[in-house]
Amino acid sequence: MRVTHFGHSCLLVETAAARVLLDPGVFSHGFEELTGLDAVLVTHAHPDHLDVERLGVLLEANDGALLAAEPATAASLEESGITARPLHPGEHVELAGARVEAAGGRHAVIHADLPRIGNVGLLLSAEGEPTLFHPGDSYETVPAGVDVLAVPVAAPWAALKETVEFARAVGAATGVAIHEAILSAPGRTVYGNQVRTLGGLDLREPQGTTPLEF
Repeated sequence: MRVTHFGHSCLLVETAAARVLLDPGVFSHGFEELTGLDAVLVTHAHPDHLDVERLGVLLEANDGALLAAEPATAASLEESGITARPLHPGEHVELAGARVEAAGGRHAVIHADLPRIGNVGLLLSAEGEPTLFHPGDSYETVPAGVDVLAVPVAAPWAALKETVEFARAVGAATGVAIHEAILSAPGRTVYGNQVRTLGGLDLREPQGTTPLEF
C-alpha cells in the first residue's frame, strides 16, 4: 500500500489495483490534478475535508470514479448538483480489488453549543496488504485489525491526551500524521513526538507529496 499526503486530511491511498482519494478539503493542495482515480471518499461535510469547488474539477478529470460520502454530506452534494453515494456506518464498497468500510457515525464534540454532524471513519483494505483507517473527525470508533492509522494530530475537537488514548486503543503498528494544518512546523514536531512516545505508534510525518510505503 502506498499513501500520499496532500495536506491536512487528504490522502491518496493506492493498493495494487485501486487508487482512492480521501477527504479533499480546502487546506489540501494538488489533489485536483490527480487522474486515474477509482473513488473519492468523504468522511464529513466540513470544508477542511471537502472542497466542493475543486471536487467538481477533480471529478471531471476522473470520469467514472465513485464519489461516496457520509449520508448527510452526500445529500448536501446532491443539492449542489454533484451525485454522491451515501455511505452509512457498517456499509462497504468494493473498488478494483480493494474494500472500503464505513464506521462510526458522529463528528467529535467541538463545543456543547455546536450541533454534532455526521462523520464516518473509513477502513481501506486489500488482500495481502495493510488495512488503513482514516477516522475523519472522531476518536469514538476503534475498529479492530488496523495496521496503518491516519492520526488527526491537532483539532479544535481534540486534546493531545485524547489523541494518545485513541492511538493506544486502535493499536496499529504504524501511522500517518494528518489534520495538521492548524499547527506550525515546531508544533507538528511536538505533537508527533508525544504521539510516538506515549501512543506507542510509529508515526510517520509525510514530507510534501512524497509517497509513503506500507
